[in-house]
Amino acid sequence: MRVLGLDPGLRHTGWGVIEADGNRLRHLGNGVVVSDAKAELSQRLLQLHQGIAEVVARFAPDSAAVETTLANKNPSSTLKLGMARGVALLTPALAGLPVAEYLPMIVKKAVVGTGHADKDQVEMMVGRLLPGCAVAAPDAADALAVAICHSHHRATGQRWAAGREDPLRANPEVPAPPRRRASGDIR
Repeated sequence: MRVLGLDPGLRHTGWGVIEADGNRLRHLGNGVVVSDAKAELSQRLLQLHQGIAEVVARFAPDSAAVETTLANKNPSSTLKLGMARGVALLTPALAGLPVAEYLPMIVKKAVVGTGHADKDQVEMMVGRLLPGCAVAAPDAADALAVAICHSHHRATGQRWAAGREDPLRANPEVPAPPRRRASGDIR
């Protein structure tokens, strides 16, 4: 499975593409789509769209994942970031890809093991999980982390759906445990 991870931003949108085969991860590419800070907002959004579309066409991923952004103190910056995020969600969707979203804490927990890791820890772990990967920029490292997070969550979801994680599903001969009554149940 090929995964495109995106870390949206109006100035710099990081991207990273990995291939996941079970627990094995392989780095395919990473970089940053940069918009012209002097251009009109509509042109900057178009530049982001075109850059992400190029990445999608070049690497032909099977799915995409985008980091959810949290609100900033500056409402204008938050609105512009939301627009860039909209482009990051829309562009892979236009190419027919399923697009997932992950909170920064979930991405950090999946890659580093703690939801409060800093950018340096994320970049270091991306390097460990993808040996030989030369990370283009911090935004690209974040995008690779999003892709890694998505591949882990997708693999876990597939195992769960197949019944490998649920011992009752895996072995139907094992009797189901008795249903526990909630504290408010009256029987």
